[in-house]
Amino acid sequence: MPVDFQTIRNKFTEAGQGHVFQFWEELSAGEREELLASLAKIDVDRVNRIYHKATTTTPKSQLAKLQPLPEAAFASTIAGTGAAKIKHWEEKGLKLIAQNKVAVILLAGGQGTRLGSSAPKGCYDIGLPSHKSLFQLQAERILRLQKVAASYASGTESIVIPWYIMVSGPTKQATTSFFREHNFFGLDPENVVFFEQGVLPAFTNEGKIFMETKSTPAVAPDGNGGIYAALRREGVIADLERRGIPYVHTYCVDNCLVKVADPVFIGYCVEQNADCGAKAVPKASPDESVGVICLRDGKFAVVEYSEIDKDLAALRKDDGTLVYNAANIANHFYTADFLRRVDALEGELEYHIAHKKIKHVDLATGEQIVPQKNNGIKLEMFIFDVFPFTERMAVLEIARKEEFSPLKNAPGSGSDSPETSRADILSQCVRFAEAAGAKVVKGTGQDPADVPVLEISPLVSYSGEGLETLKNITITTPKILEGPQDVREIHIV
Repeated sequence: MPVDFQTIRNKFTEAGQGHVFQFWEELSAGEREELLASLAKIDVDRVNRIYHKATTTTPKSQLAKLQPLPEAAFASTIAGTGAAKIKHWEEKGLKLIAQNKVAVILLAGGQGTRLGSSAPKGCYDIGLPSHKSLFQLQAERILRLQKVAASYASGTESIVIPWYIMVSGPTKQATTSFFREHNFFGLDPENVVFFEQGVLPAFTNEGKIFMETKSTPAVAPDGNGGIYAALRREGVIADLERRGIPYVHTYCVDNCLVKVADPVFIGYCVEQNADCGAKAVPKASPDESVGVICLRDGKFAVVEYSEIDKDLAALRKDDGTLVYNAANIANHFYTADFLRRVDALEGELEYHIAHKKIKHVDLATGEQIVPQKNNGIKLEMFIFDVFPFTERMAVLEIARKEEFSPLKNAPGSGSDSPETSRADILSQCVRFAEAAGAKVVKGTGQDPADVPVLEISPLVSYSGEGLETLKNITITTPKILEGPQDVREIHIV
């Protein structure tokens, strides 16, 4: 047998997981290669440690003392912060972008299954007049922001915001192909880096790795918190070092309103000397089922809605706002130093147990088992599980209507759907135009109840800038402003 076989077999046997070779003798040569390739990707000692820690540690939520965010770690773009201060943060962020000090990490491992699509969620068309995908909208925001930041550059060096895109096994090929087919949406392929999310085996309740087939262990993505191990394993941290980039913005692909590499957020976090930052939106109501950023046992954390007592969730300040009001939206800032430090802390991070129905092969009979009830454990870590390890946290409250419109549910479902995503972008475009002094009116044939169909490409405006020529102009919709030429030549009614 090849040395690799014996080495891997010994390692799994010594770790108490030798049963993964139960059917070795009856496998074909191809199936044996498949099994060895799968097992070679699993650090069996590490996954055993993760399983043991997760199943023997009392969840912190059961013992926690909660406190609201300290004022020193919180600011709001909605209330309490003057326009001059926000402009200062924005300019600080733009200067850092102009110095090539900022990169972006995108969490894009999910498929559009709940949307009725097997494609990566970033490929989804939410129904804009331009039919741009989520990936394209975000790529064009990067292109525009690089151009906006150019006026803050001191030299002639090209301004680059590298885009690191975390994919999963099921989405990797489709995502990379989609980018190639669309010529990377105008970005330099050298600055679009794909890296793969990790997986963890599924376990029996006794801690044994399930075999999905005779030649394949049962594995599942390790949660969006798997990003930290993946950044090291896939060479992203090394690439940040090579490029000399100290600051990173991270977000999820399904938010159509996301301000990619938002200079206001970057500037705020850097001015706060934060090593980790988070954007938050005000809770819609005390019982909104969202995680809240607060202190847990004196450390920053995201506490799930189910972990907060109802009376505590309803507690209000003198101004009427909720005490526990900072709803987490998985939109984060990190220093590269913090990402390096977190990677070294893996043994202290808390993995979460999810009891699941896990299809597997019966080791005694070789039969495929499809359980009718939960029979095993999947482990995952959440991206916010690193918050307790931050030394200096900064939370920035932002307006939901301007920056957060998640795409979670199928067309026609009413909330967090393609229709709400489309309406939220069109509404924002109308606000951009009206803030620039334009009047937006609906053309004939449009439902009076509908949002005016005005789409302003991110290539034209990142956050409302660059629309000065619309002042005193009436825009009759539907209308797409795809480039500067469209803005100049827009029909005046």
